[in-house]
Amino acid sequence: MAPGLLLAALAAADFDLVISNGRVVDGTGAPWFSADVGIKGDRITAVGDLKQRSATRRIDVKGKMVAPGFIDLLGQSELYVLVDNRVESKIRQGITTEISGEGVSVAPLDDRLIAEQRDWLAAKKLTIDWRDLDGYFRRFERSKSAINLGLFIGAGNVRGVVLGLDDVQPTPEQLTQMEQLVDTAMKQGALGVSTALIYPHGSYAKTPELVALAKVAARHGGLYATHLRGEDERFPSAFAEAVSIGREAGLPVEVWHLKVAEKKQWGRMKELVALVDQARKSGVDVSANVYPYTAAQNSLSASVPEWAQAGGVDAMIARFKDPAQRARIVKELTETGALARETPEGILLVSFVNPALKPYAGMKLSEVAKAMKKPAAEALLDLVEQDRGGTTAVRFWMSDDDVKLALAQPWASFCTDAPGQAIDGPFAGEKIHPRAFGGAARLLGYWAKQQGVFGLEEAVRHMTSLPARRMRLFDRGLIRPGMAADVTVFDPETIADTATYEEPLRYATGVDTVIVNGRVVLDAGKLTAERPGRALRRAK
Repeated sequence: MAPGLLLAALAAADFDLVISNGRVVDGTGAPWFSADVGIKGDRITAVGDLKQRSATRRIDVKGKMVAPGFIDLLGQSELYVLVDNRVESKIRQGITTEISGEGVSVAPLDDRLIAEQRDWLAAKKLTIDWRDLDGYFRRFERSKSAINLGLFIGAGNVRGVVLGLDDVQPTPEQLTQMEQLVDTAMKQGALGVSTALIYPHGSYAKTPELVALAKVAARHGGLYATHLRGEDERFPSAFAEAVSIGREAGLPVEVWHLKVAEKKQWGRMKELVALVDQARKSGVDVSANVYPYTAAQNSLSASVPEWAQAGGVDAMIARFKDPAQRARIVKELTETGALARETPEGILLVSFVNPALKPYAGMKLSEVAKAMKKPAAEALLDLVEQDRGGTTAVRFWMSDDDVKLALAQPWASFCTDAPGQAIDGPFAGEKIHPRAFGGAARLLGYWAKQQGVFGLEEAVRHMTSLPARRMRLFDRGLIRPGMAADVTVFDPETIADTATYEEPLRYATGVDTVIVNGRVVLDAGKLTAERPGRALRRAK
């Protein structure tokens, strides 16, 4: 056929793509139904019996589930995707959209904040050539991506640009500068303002400062998202602070990765759930997201007392080298701090930036301390110093029953709280929490199918329409004509997470077709060259 005739034939087809013979789980929580799904361009244009309609391509899914693309309400891929745009661990578990920006974010930036990341950036050969959100989104679009990405503006970045990394409070003039930075980010498409109040330097912010920044986000229709100031016995007051910010600023509140941490708090998730329900009944729009695992992951340096982290990495390491200050840090670590709350056996070291430390990956802090022939607190400080704060650790903080209860709540969206990466390429061999590779599959396979927390359709709702509506992504999260053509096809019999804490770099099974903005990214289990992901800016 002549090229002109071929183009005419393609244009004449009713659909570019039809997913046929599937069981549609539409994202609403309603029971699945048999239907074909027709896609034209980047939109779903028909759902029904499309056997007699013409299509450029048909994919017969043979009775598998056809769902909206899964939405990870808190990932951490914003820099990772610039290094490796496949984001393969996300795609292979059916995730097509990620939301990120937990307290710190890709903008605003200045040289001082960039310098804090210099070791990781150098190791990954990544240069930051932007300072605001518009600049990042331009870089994201040039780099291409397999997934869509929406971002919050981190209050930690706003504070860092204006105040630096010390434990100080803003003057009225400085607070005005901070408000202006939030205003700019919101105009550039941020979904809202976020905090991570458990980590310095964001933890130095007081409630009135956060209310002021949240009010700016509210004027633009944004949300306030927060890692609560405390997830242990402090969770009631920490949650109350989040509610008060939402109420006073007049905007919805999203709690990042809801949890009750530390063994002595196990069983108290019912209290936290009751607090959320009580806040909602009082008129404050509060919801949360949950990752389906009992272990957390963060930086090993998070164990260092808050005061000792003031000023950034170099200032922290300088305190380690001062005998008096080091003694104080060790005393606090072991008597009232992190190592009094969790055992060295419960801290699994998963990744390092410094190549010399990588043999320790996969070892517990207790094992490393033994190898170093030092007490655990001293070994911890040595690792933080030698890796300049780059070490990540998995911490076994939560109970199955508490996670199960949190997942079951009708307002609890799904998240991984982890970046996407591949088993080859720039991140080859770099260990991570298994949630990066298996979170969505675990929700469907383990928690829905095996544990019966909810039915499959409701589990899909927690990963699709619920987070889409929460983030005001009004054209995603449903299989419905007019919606963006983000689609995940999975087999309910074989969907499973295979990643473990010991062997985390294993892709999920049961997902064989993933479509992002109408383009097939995973085709019969094979990753394609398509990179159709988009920057998702706040709906205006």
